[in-house]
Amino acid sequence: MRLVMKDPVETTARPYPRRWWALLVLCLSLLVIVMANTALTVAAPDMTADLGLGSADLQWVIDGYTVPYAALMLLLGAIGDKYSRRGALLVGLVVFGGGAVLGYLADSAATVIAARAVMGTGAALIMPATLSLLAATFPRTERVRAITLWTATAGLAIAAGPVVAGALLRDHGWSSTFLINVPVAAVAFVGALVLVPPSKAGHHDRIDYVGGLLSVLWTGSLVYMIIEGPHFGWGVRAVTAAVVAGAGIVAFVLWEQRHPHPVLDVRRFTHRRFAGSNLAVALFFMAVFGAFYYLTQHLQFVLGHDALGTGVRMLPLAGAVFAGSALTGWLTPRVGMKWTVTAGMAGGTTALALLTRVDAGSGYGEFVAPLIILGLAIGLALSPCTDAIMGAFPESELGVGGAVNDTSLELGGSLGIAVLGSLLATSYGSHLTDAAGGSELPASALTTAQDSVGAGYAVAQGIGEQARRTAARAAQATDPQQAAQLKAQAQQLAEGARQMTDAVGSSFASAVAHTSLVGAVVLGIGTVLVAVLLPGREMAEQEARAEEREPAESGAH
Repeated sequence: MRLVMKDPVETTARPYPRRWWALLVLCLSLLVIVMANTALTVAAPDMTADLGLGSADLQWVIDGYTVPYAALMLLLGAIGDKYSRRGALLVGLVVFGGGAVLGYLADSAATVIAARAVMGTGAALIMPATLSLLAATFPRTERVRAITLWTATAGLAIAAGPVVAGALLRDHGWSSTFLINVPVAAVAFVGALVLVPPSKAGHHDRIDYVGGLLSVLWTGSLVYMIIEGPHFGWGVRAVTAAVVAGAGIVAFVLWEQRHPHPVLDVRRFTHRRFAGSNLAVALFFMAVFGAFYYLTQHLQFVLGHDALGTGVRMLPLAGAVFAGSALTGWLTPRVGMKWTVTAGMAGGTTALALLTRVDAGSGYGEFVAPLIILGLAIGLALSPCTDAIMGAFPESELGVGGAVNDTSLELGGSLGIAVLGSLLATSYGSHLTDAAGGSELPASALTTAQDSVGAGYAVAQGIGEQARRTAARAAQATDPQQAAQLKAQAQQLAEGARQMTDAVGSSFASAVAHTSLVGAVVLGIGTVLVAVLLPGREMAEQEARAEEREPAESGAH
């Protein structure tokens, strides 16, 4: 066996014999970049305490990964198509690992944000490369199965990230959640050299760098606006980003329509199957990432589970993703992708609707059914959409196809965290004002508690500490009258701490229910739109044949 695989997959007459081992490497590469994002949700409290992060700092620690990741995928996917898809994967793994080392060594908010941005750049190389290499390596008869395993891995990574981070945080600091990425990236790098065959477009025209840079401009500005506006207000930066994003997307569409070899042929969005699949991916991951964002907080802060306990309690989601993926592999060929995808999105809507029942008395049992249904929904909906999106691109543009799929996913996820996260914060603050209305809590303390559920519990804990100190002073007082006054004051403070704790928990539970209701309505409307947009089985087959003819016809000209 050769130490390094050198034969391009395009030159082999028969299917690559070690393609399933290659898929394992591609899935491992996908696993590490998705886990890097979800692991941070449980490491954030320790990082916040250690580095003294404000709410804005923490938001950009999380989203510093997202902006370059979403903005660069399309251009980097096109570059990988032209020069080397495996090369893009290898470079991406090195950049990602370097960013992880920087994050491990970081001692300030700015350094952590920079590290996350470097990791996001690496992920923008890795993500489209994994899909394009998968599509290039597997024959069409096996591609659906391979994509199903790829999407199941993405679902597993969403739930596995908190488990791995929680296990590390028991004995190590938050920086270990960065360092763990390095050996995984190294294993994937070696595996890619040994098992993944080189691949690039058989013929590829000059890269449309103007279109690629315009895509970076509008996508990056749009993601920045999505993050900045809902969380920090519609000030100059958010409005400027919105204007740049709007102008950028108009310029991008006009340029791509006139360019003889565009980086992305925007006319593909006139095909119902392609447009419906991208809309489904974006809407679905808006719901998934938004729900994941507030469910992990509820499990940690309100129900009091540690990082590892939170991760373990998210595992039903991962198991259900695999079950849903197996089901879609059997169901889609029989009923068509329209019904499978619609069923998956309806399942996601149902999961969010069930979360509207959450209240102050809800335990973990209230979350098990929604997690399982959501996991099944991911497994059902994602694989057929990914297959449809990749099938719309010729072999010479598989990297671009992977980038389009992943950009839809990332835009949806960014929207979910930003919009549903902002709605959650607003709802929590409003409910806390009502719940603490009868207390004698100072206005400054209430304002602090409204910032986040973690800040709310910190305020309650501070009042409790004050009660214990006052009780200790009462025990040491020699004057009986002074001792009685201090004891009464301590009891009053202790009661205030208890009331504040209850108010924070009930307010956040109410916010989860309210946010889930809005998410369910949005996803429900989206489900109807996707069901109308996706073509039936016969029309889908006609569109697929038309999509296969278009590249050939354009190549002939």
